[in-house]
Order: sequence, then structure tokens, then C-alpha cells
Amino acid sequence: MKAVYRICMVSDFFYPNMGGVEEHIYNLSQCLIDNGHKVVVMTHSYGDRIGVRYMTNGLKVYYLPIRVFYNQCVLPTMIGNIPLIRYILIRESIDIVHGHSAFSALAHEAILIGSLLRLKTVFTDHSLFGFADASAIITNKFLEITLSDCNHCICVSHTGKENTVLRGRVDFNKVSVIPNAVDTYTFTPDVSKRPESNITIVIVSRLVYRKGVDLMAHVITQMCSKYPDINFLIGGDGPKRWLLEEIRERQGLQHRVTLLGSLEHSQVRDVLNQGHIFLNTSLTEAYCMAIVEAASCGLLVVSTEVGGIPEVLPPDLIYLTESTVESLVKGLTKAIYDYKRGDFVCPYECHQRIQEYYNWSNVTVRTEKVYNKIFNQEQHTLAQKFARYLCTGAWPFLLVISLCHIILQILDFLVPRKHIDIARAYRCSNRRNKQD
Repeated sequence: MKAVYRICMVSDFFYPNMGGVEEHIYNLSQCLIDNGHKVVVMTHSYGDRIGVRYMTNGLKVYYLPIRVFYNQCVLPTMIGNIPLIRYILIRESIDIVHGHSAFSALAHEAILIGSLLRLKTVFTDHSLFGFADASAIITNKFLEITLSDCNHCICVSHTGKENTVLRGRVDFNKVSVIPNAVDTYTFTPDVSKRPESNITIVIVSRLVYRKGVDLMAHVITQMCSKYPDINFLIGGDGPKRWLLEEIRERQGLQHRVTLLGSLEHSQVRDVLNQGHIFLNTSLTEAYCMAIVEAASCGLLVVSTEVGGIPEVLPPDLIYLTESTVESLVKGLTKAIYDYKRGDFVCPYECHQRIQEYYNWSNVTVRTEKVYNKIFNQEQHTLAQKFARYLCTGAWPFLLVISLCHIILQILDFLVPRKHIDIARAYRCSNRRNKQD
């Protein structure tokens, strides 16, 4: 008989915020629910979105009343949110706590608390980090502490696995590679929306430094001066948007460079189908969801060859370049030349291939194998947990762990488990019909 689990997905990044992590959590949760599991999502509040909300298929989302500290992440107090997280984990009868993103302080806290409550824990790392700058050093130490007592870790690419094993000093046998996927039923090609008089290069990205906005600005300038028949369509927002606006004004490219600003996920497909070529200028990337969505819509993809990107698409579907302006211009020039002479994969064939390569059903099955593997693992005692945390070299953190344990013991006395109402599982009619 197939095992059924009660899973809590935890991250600071979830809808209505847009991004690859948010999309991954939502789609994976939907497929797990379709397979009979119970899934709830825990994240912080977004504006007036506080409390419990229900999404498609009865996906229950807890928007915790916690203030955002920096870059959509809560302040990592480690102890301030214990009562609330404990209450939710007990109320929902959670078996597995699954945290997402090394940036997410809430995910680190939930995994720590879940471990102390003797629950199974899984962590998915979606990004690549360096080792030298201050932010990377702090984030890597948090990751090392979290993974020291985590049952299993998932990475979205083999390059990401190597990076995580080095950063977190974790046994590589405890790390699995499960790539992202794309909803190919949403991202379908529609060549009728493409302009015939010129070539449109589409960029859909957060406009931040690590997405290569500085490279993007110089590439736009050079390509517009080199080719009078190309236009740029840019979707996304961020702190680096001013640079693109300045380049557009200074070069007089208002009629050739369109900045759409922030996009809803439902709008991305329509934007992609207006273009012929997709450009990605990321400086670091574990797995780029945007290039898969673009390929699913039949666009020619030009991307920097960084991180796990070379693993994502086969050579005939992507033009890989170095992270320099000259190399990106050369890659775009080659893509434009191939498009004009018709030397490219048919958009509908491209879509079919992406549908075979990446689908959420496959990702869900592989994730379930991880859950099955860890569920029968023996749980560590408190002394063993302390020994594991001590191996990270952050011995003052033992005081935090001790304090968390004491608070949980006090809460067991003040708010006993028997006084916490157990939430009823939501049974959606679609799944009942499927089982019938």
C-alpha cells in the first residue's frame, strides 16, 4: 500500500510573490495532493494577506503575522516564532517539514523546530552561493547548521549539489538532485502573436545584480546599434530597473525597448509568445526556470553558461555564452542569423520535447521516493543533535538549541497537545472522482 504523508512546505517565498521558488512549492504541492498526500504551506504575511487561505485543490496556506525584515525574509530570531510554528505543526498532524531556499529564515527555523519535535525534515536548495563575501559566509553557516540535523537535502541541478555539499559540509549521499519542471499546458507556443516586420528579443527576469542587468544594458545598446530591425521586450522589476531606463533615455530607444514592469505569472506566457528570441544574462543560477518556460513557448534561447544552466536544455535548444558583453552579442547574432535562415527547431516540436523532459508528475514521484527513504530513518536523540550541531563549529548555537528545547518543553506544559484541535483534512471532489 502506498504511504500517505502530511507535509508542511515552509518558505519566506510564496504567492502572491512571484519567482521560481514560489512556483516550485505551489506545483509540487498540487501534485502531492493529487497523489493523496496532505500538504499545507507556511509563509509570512504579504500586506493584508494574513491568516489561513485556501488555494486550488484545497491547498491550505498559513500566512503568519510576522514582519518582513529584509528582501522578503523574516528576521531569524530562532525562538520568537516557536509557539506559532509548533501549534501549526501539531494542529495539522505534520509528518514531514520541507523547507525551501537557503535565503529563507522561516524555512531554517521551521526545520529546527520540526527536528526538535521529532518530525522528519527535508530541505530544498534552489540557489548557488559563493564563499568569499560576507552575505555568502553568513548564509552558508546557517545552511551548514540546518543541514547538520536534516534528514535529507534536495538540489535542482548537479552543479547545485556540488555547491551545497561544499557550502554545507554535508554528506553527498544525503543530497539528491531533482530538477524543477514547467507547466507545459500553460506555456504553449503561439507564433501568430510574433511580429513579422522585426525580431523581438524577450527578457523576463528580476532586475537585480545577480541576474546580470549590467550586462543586459550594454548588450541592448550594442544590439540596437548593430541591428535596426530588432526590439527588446523586458518583463520584471527590481532595484536595477533605473539602469535600463537610463540607457533607454540616453540612447533614444523608447520605441525599441519596452519595459513592462512586474508581471503576474499568468501574463508571462503572453509576453514570451510576442518574441522570437529569449535572452538570459544571469551571473549565477542553479536552475533557470525562465529558459525552460521560453523553450516551452518555442523561442530560441540565448543564455550565459553559468551554474546549472548547461544541464537544463540540450545544445540544439540553447545558445550558451560566457558572462561577457562580447560573448552575449555574439550569441544573439548567431541566433538572429539562424532564425532568419530558418535553421532552428520548430516551436511545436520544441514544446513537445520540453513536455517530455520536464513535468511535475516526474518531479513528484522522485520527491516521494525521498520521503519514503527518510520516513523510516531513526530519529536522533537530543544528545546526538547537540553533537551534530557542535561539529559545525558554531558552538554558541548550542545555547540557542537548548533554549528552543526548553521553550518547547514549557509549551508542552502550558499548551498541551491534547488541548490543540486537530485540523480536518480537506477532501477535494476532483480527487474523490479520480479515485472512484
